[in-house]
Amino acid sequence: MTQVAWLRTSYWAGAVADVLIGVLTLVPSRMGLPGFRYPMGLAASLMIAWAVLLLWADRKPVERRGVLPITVLVIIGLLLSGIYSVAVDLFPLSRIVPSVILGVVLIALMLFSYFNAAGAERR
Repeated sequence: MTQVAWLRTSYWAGAVADVLIGVLTLVPSRMGLPGFRYPMGLAASLMIAWAVLLLWADRKPVERRGVLPITVLVIIGLLLSGIYSVAVDLFPLSRIVPSVILGVVLIALMLFSYFNAAGAERR
């Protein structure tokens, strides 16, 4: 695949994951206690907005590749939040394992795409 194809794959994979997680976050049965509903709604709006940001970056994939390392930082924050939720017995480990796997795959894809495109630009 070309550098642009890798970048576009990264943007779209991240956008699809964000929309999916954003929509799942809005499912009432997943929102938990009433006190969680407001922050869950905020989280959903941010996830969907980040998907839009990734699709915006896809319009000029090489020029906007800097969105990818920032997205990696967001994913790391989400993963750390999930790990913390298990550590304090808020959720069972089985609930965050799929998120951790998806997060690690997205991080690897995005970092590879970013550095692959940056390396091609220096040549």
